[in-house]
Formats: sequence, structure tokens, C-alpha cells
Amino acid sequence: MAKRDYYEVLGVARDVNEDGLKKAFRKLAMQHHPDRNPGDKAAEAKFKEANEAYDVLKDAEKRAAYDRYGHAAFEGGGGGGGGPFGGGFAGGGFEDIFEQMFGNLNGRAGRGQQNSGRGSDLRTEVTIGLEEAFAGTKTTIRVPSSVTCDNCAGTGAEGGKAQTDTCGTCKGAGKVRAQSGFFLVERSCPTCGGTGRIIKNPCKVCQGAGRVERERNLSVTIPAGVEEGTRIRLAGEGEAGLRGAPPGDLYVDIGIRPHPIFQREGNNIFIRVPLRMTQAALGGAVEVPSIDGGRARVSIPSGTQAGDQFRLRGKGFSILRSAARGDMYVQVSVETPQNLTAKQRELLEQFEAEATSDSRTSPESEGFFSRVKEFWDGLGR
Repeated sequence: MAKRDYYEVLGVARDVNEDGLKKAFRKLAMQHHPDRNPGDKAAEAKFKEANEAYDVLKDAEKRAAYDRYGHAAFEGGGGGGGGPFGGGFAGGGFEDIFEQMFGNLNGRAGRGQQNSGRGSDLRTEVTIGLEEAFAGTKTTIRVPSSVTCDNCAGTGAEGGKAQTDTCGTCKGAGKVRAQSGFFLVERSCPTCGGTGRIIKNPCKVCQGAGRVERERNLSVTIPAGVEEGTRIRLAGEGEAGLRGAPPGDLYVDIGIRPHPIFQREGNNIFIRVPLRMTQAALGGAVEVPSIDGGRARVSIPSGTQAGDQFRLRGKGFSILRSAARGDMYVQVSVETPQNLTAKQRELLEQFEAEATSDSRTSPESEGFFSRVKEFWDGLGR
């Protein structure tokens, strides 16, 4: 089944800005989140589809690739001949091609060769709850990567003492060139990792690389106030370098799950509170939760209308690297009564009869229909 256009999935124009993109995704995520639609496979599929579209379009590089090549930018092939740049490279996806041509760029995940044998930067993702983003948290992640070989202490040589020869692939230059069409690309030699030398007596455990594949547990501290898409850098926690070269870095991208009650806009928190018709008409007070787990009392004046909003200063989201907080906004919706008893219907009919004769009861309604009457009178109807 063909994939839908990502902009169509999110319901936005192709020139939408970052804020518009985020709002559109948040609306769909709240609507179709599995927690709100238990057992609904259609909602789950729509949630996954929206998540996939947002993941691509929120990233400037991925979005540029998608705008130019569509889904082919991320699926092997790209229309024949190995992707959008023509033949000559394995794989075919936009990012795969660039990694093969230029190595690992801008901290992206992957393990392209890098100059001087330095380890590749790695990237992983961690998804946390909104409450954890508010308070900050520590989490442990499992990272599959290359680590220094214990058997040869990272030298790549059996016994830790290396005897080397000139690399036959690059003739000691440490670099090789490859041409595809009009591209001529120079990159680190894949045989010697850019060192220009190969080991005579390679380590039997790591086969001379000086590193082995292993899964590690790392503790990540996530500060209070992080936003969706925040990237945390863990220096030196990426892939180990070849034969004792410096390791790369690990980048942790933070995702935040939609919340069933709160919505976040920057440093502010929004909560929608439904009121009974009588509560809105007579006024009173309601108790609402705050993101820090506390409770806040909101006074509702008589005559409150649907859409009215009440601001609670300092009850919003944590501000990154600050002790301050944003504000919380309580948005009111007025619920029309349903499933009336006979007594309730009788009382409402009495109220309607009295309200009809008193324009002060519903001034906005009276004003609107007066303007409608004037409009029709002006048309001679």
C-alpha cells in the first residue's frame, strides 16, 4: 500500500513553519494516541503514521530530502540506479548515500569511517513522560556500539605490541578516491581506517580493529524543562576509535509522550475543563491538577462562557536552566446536558420560557439574531 504524503498526513501546507508543524502533530497525537483509544487499531495506525511524518518533517535535513525526492529519499532505490544520485553506491537511501560519500556528518547515527580512525558519533532516542520532562529525570539506556578491545588494549595487535606495514589499498596515504558520475569523493581508507598502515600480527579477538561490538548501559541525566527534540551530547560515549584513536560522541534525542490531561506550549501548560451548564451560569469554584502533582483552585464567575480562559501564574512548565516556571491556562468548555429526566426537562422548559422574555439572560444571542433580522429586512425578505 502506497504511503500518503507526509504533509497530507499532518494536514499542513508544504511551507508550514516549525511551530505549525508541532501544533498539527500534537493535535493528531492527542486525538489518536493508543492510551485514549484502547483496542482501536485504526487510531493506532493513524498515530504511527502521524509520528512517522513528524519525525521526518521536524528534521531540516530529512525534510529537505523529502521535499526533493519524496518517500524515495528514505527507501532503498529512489527510482532506479541506486537512489537520487544515480548508480555506484550500495543502499540507495538519501542518508545512506551521503554517509557512504562523506562519512558521518553532524552527529547523525551511523558508523561511517572518519578521519584519523576516530570513532563514529552515535545517536539514540529516549521517550519520556510530560511529568518527567517537567521535573527532570535520570534514565538508563542500552547502547549497542564498538568499545575498546580488552585483549589488545585497543592497539589492534596481538599482545598489544604492533608491527605494521604500509596499507596496500591506499599505499600509505590513508585516503582513497571514488567516482560516481560527476562526483569525485575522497574519504578515509576503509582498509586501514585512515592510518595508512596495517598490522602484521592482528589481535585474534578484534581482528586488528582495536575495538569489538558490545552493548553498554549508560546513565543519562535529563534536565527539567526539556522540549520535544532536545538533543543531549555525551562526550566520548560514541563508537570507540580504530586502534586507540579517540572515541566519538553519543547524541540522545528526547521525545515526549502526549499527556491525557495537559498540553504544553513552550513554557506554558493548558488544561481543558468541562463545566456543567449550571456551573457556568451560576459560578463557583473547581479544583484542577497542576503538572507538579499539586492542586489549584479556580474561581468560576457566574455567566462564564465556553472558551473563557483563566491564567494561573507560575503553575506552568519548568524553564530550562532556570528556577522560574511558565503559566497554566485553564480553558473552559460548557457541556450541554444529556439524557434528561422528566423533572430536569420540565425545569429547563420553565427556564427557557422565562429567558425568552428577558434579553438580559442571553445578550450575545439576542444581539446576533437582531443583526440577522436587520440583514434580512435590508434584503426585503
